[in-house]
Amino acid sequence: MSEVNVPKRREKCENCTKQCSKKQSDEGANSHQERDEVNGQEHEGSQLLLSACLSCDGCLSEEESLKISQQSLEEVERVLALNKKCDVSKHKVLVASVCPQSLPFFAVKFGLDITEAAHKLCAFLKSLGVRYVFDTTLAAGFSILESQKEFIQRFRRRHHDSHALPMFTSSCPGWIRYSERVLGSLVTPHICTARSPQQIMGCLVKDYFSKQQKLSPEKVYHVFVAPCFDKKLEAVREEFYNSLLETRDVDCVLTSGEIYYLMEQRKVSVEELDSVPLDHVLGETGDAALVRHEGRGSEGFLEHVFKHAAKELFGLDVHEITYKTLRNRDFQEVTLERDGETLLQFAAVYGFRNIQTLVHRMRKGRVPYQLVEVLSCPGGCLSGRGQAASDAEGRLDKALVQQMEEAYSSLPVRLPEVNPTLHTLYQDWLQGQDSPQAGTLLHTQYRSPIHTQPPHMQW
Repeated sequence: MSEVNVPKRREKCENCTKQCSKKQSDEGANSHQERDEVNGQEHEGSQLLLSACLSCDGCLSEEESLKISQQSLEEVERVLALNKKCDVSKHKVLVASVCPQSLPFFAVKFGLDITEAAHKLCAFLKSLGVRYVFDTTLAAGFSILESQKEFIQRFRRRHHDSHALPMFTSSCPGWIRYSERVLGSLVTPHICTARSPQQIMGCLVKDYFSKQQKLSPEKVYHVFVAPCFDKKLEAVREEFYNSLLETRDVDCVLTSGEIYYLMEQRKVSVEELDSVPLDHVLGETGDAALVRHEGRGSEGFLEHVFKHAAKELFGLDVHEITYKTLRNRDFQEVTLERDGETLLQFAAVYGFRNIQTLVHRMRKGRVPYQLVEVLSCPGGCLSGRGQAASDAEGRLDKALVQQMEEAYSSLPVRLPEVNPTLHTLYQDWLQGQDSPQAGTLLHTQYRSPIHTQPPHMQW
């Protein structure tokens, strides 16, 4: 197997401390932002870049650091080791959920198509002691449908609710952390309340699936495989912890790279692994074909909401979406027009540099979009540093990303609206699409701390 590097989060450095403490004027920060908008270049200067800030652990509390330290291969191996002992009272049923954006990584590394790679990965995880392995496209379908519904509601109250639009997507934990810790009330009321696919999958496993298996949720240990290290931080959020049962919806997030590293450690040969189909949340037998949602490899929230809104609000069927590139490939917009009138204007903004430009424009009231799909990784989720980094410094392996994009695009598209399993779960699990239970289990709230950022920090 080819070597893979598992980047580690950087410790807070002395230079970062100096930069954070440096007082900067509003005028200086704004002029810096304007220069960036004009020439589209990233400048190294006295201003601390957000990407540098969030790549270190300096702002994490001791409690957060402890919780994240438990999101590790060692912790999973500890649980597996306990299961091998005779004390049945401490046994856990291990469930692994694999993000669709992680599967192309394994396909490229294994030299197989995505379906066969998924079956090999399933075999490996089960050889470790994992009981069930799921694909999380179903959970992403819930998140998309709930986002669509919320956008329609926000659009219809836009004239009497100043926080209704623009709506920002909520699946990227790096973006959410930045919004809550730095931007505060400027942005948090605009964030879609639909839970991310990861956390909806956590509810599916710990609530619905555990009941089907007649298991108490605390007896289930849920591992989530994702392309991004920041997903570990999302899993330890307090609202995703059941204090009564002392269990989390997602117990441990491992990146694709960490799983691959474990395979290398154990000298596992892909050729020697069996081909084992993934499991079904509903307990069905047979191997369901893997599918993807529309978009560029990040679940396609923009495209799904855009098409749904065009039909629901204006009676227009949109079959193909044309992106207009603005500053760069990671700052694009989509427009719906009729008779020369702009009806909808959405944007996809990826990477912290583009996010800072977006926020600067929002402060000035110059954001024309009704929805913005925001992701902290340039290139989107396939480029998550938990699988696409070429070295310990986190530099992007562009060739690998291109191969993953090609592999991902080979999957057939299936709209969540026509997925019968989703409709079954809405009724059997949630008691309807508009039920209180659906509101509780499929949504969350984002908060603004009293002090969102020190006055000397300018973004």
